[in-house]
Amino acid sequence: MQTDIHGHPYHRKLLVAVLTIGTFCTFLTGTFLATAYPAIMKSFDISTATVQWLTTSFMLVNGIMIPISAWLINRLNSRIMYLFAMTSFLIGTVTAFFAPSFQVLLIGRIIQALGIGVSMPLQQTIMLSIFPPEQRGAAMGVVGLAVGLAPAIGPTLSGLIVDNLTWRDLFGLMIIPIILVIILALFFMKPVLKIHQQPLDIWSIISSTIGFGGLLYGVSEASSKGWTDSLVLGFIFVGLIFILLFLHRQLKLADPFLDIRVFKHPEFAIASVISSMANLAMVGVEMLLPLYIQNIRGESAFHSGLMLLPGAMMMGIMSPITGRLFDRFGARYLGLTGLTLLTIGTIPFLTLTAETPTLSIIIFYAIRLFGISMVFMPVTTSGMNVLPIQEMSHGTAVNNTFRQVLSSIGTAVMTTILTNATNASKPAKSLLTTNPLQFKDDMINASLAGFHAAFGMAILFAVIAFILSLYLKPGNRARESKLNQFKQGGAQA
Repeated sequence: MQTDIHGHPYHRKLLVAVLTIGTFCTFLTGTFLATAYPAIMKSFDISTATVQWLTTSFMLVNGIMIPISAWLINRLNSRIMYLFAMTSFLIGTVTAFFAPSFQVLLIGRIIQALGIGVSMPLQQTIMLSIFPPEQRGAAMGVVGLAVGLAPAIGPTLSGLIVDNLTWRDLFGLMIIPIILVIILALFFMKPVLKIHQQPLDIWSIISSTIGFGGLLYGVSEASSKGWTDSLVLGFIFVGLIFILLFLHRQLKLADPFLDIRVFKHPEFAIASVISSMANLAMVGVEMLLPLYIQNIRGESAFHSGLMLLPGAMMMGIMSPITGRLFDRFGARYLGLTGLTLLTIGTIPFLTLTAETPTLSIIIFYAIRLFGISMVFMPVTTSGMNVLPIQEMSHGTAVNNTFRQVLSSIGTAVMTTILTNATNASKPAKSLLTTNPLQFKDDMINASLAGFHAAFGMAILFAVIAFILSLYLKPGNRARESKLNQFKQGGAQA
């Protein structure tokens, strides 16, 4: 039986179960709200621009908290940290459920993001720390099951609830599971991460908050206002300046707030970029495909979620399997195979029409996410395996921050491509009066041209990740090292 930092025994499987259930709850909450936007807009009589703040604020606070999480994980008891994170998440969920106004709903969403910004890197750090390197693939695959199933169920469940109940019930139905996780954590979550008295560097907090907050906000606004908007450029410029100041300070500090020196490990750096690019290819299409299904094909949000459900279920089911394959064979061949499938599964979307068979969309989307399941957790774990145990929290925070920023920038780029390509192909407005039916057909074709261009960018991201995967080292060095030690020990005996 394993022992915590105080030498007390604990049940590792029960601890992992608590983390997995908690991860599922937090990821589910992050994916189910977009379907409820029309109902929320009607409830509070607000515009689309206003309701989007529920996503923008969530992303901003989450992105700001992830770099701070490295200091918190190193400084505070991991059991207390997890209880604090999940309690914050519960408070935010209850606040959103009872919100009498949009402002209170927004506050609830921000409190949720505070909890998730801590719990997400914390659970990854714990999982990587309590398992030896040769077992981390299978362990992270279990977490991948929750990470994969939550986005799979989220949109469909959200559409079903909003159609039959109210948007408040999206939050209300989460309260009991979250309370259950907190109760289980009181018994089974243990302090398993070593802590040290790292000083709090106020300037690092200020510069990282302004830097990452400004950059993420500027990029998120670029998708609607355009990249040349003065406000967008201003936030991006200020964000980049403060990020550079933050990075410069971390290199000067003896005990950095966020140790970016983890990038000195080539395997970690390559794995971080590959997993981020693969995540971007996944998130971008997850954003675009529902728009195509609803706007071009005229399907409801619920049916849109149902069409994507098999693919997302495929990713959730395959994550534990690919985790075990990683422990046996390493990340290189899994990554190359997965990114090939990702590219093959995306190419047919370049030829989507209004009459494309539903089954084709379901199958090729499932192929994409089958490929993602072979890349995401295995490649991330391979990068983390090269880090010393004391650098795990920093590696997790750096990896998540990099992924968050790159995904935000890439999604905004794909949205811009969609908009610009659509506008470039739009028919003249005069056609609306002279030939309305032709105008409608031309508008559909213009929208399809936009989707084709955006899907082309997703393929480019997948190809870049594939090329980088060629530089991953073959085999699982952690497993091979363990086997060599075993053989040497047997020979000596």
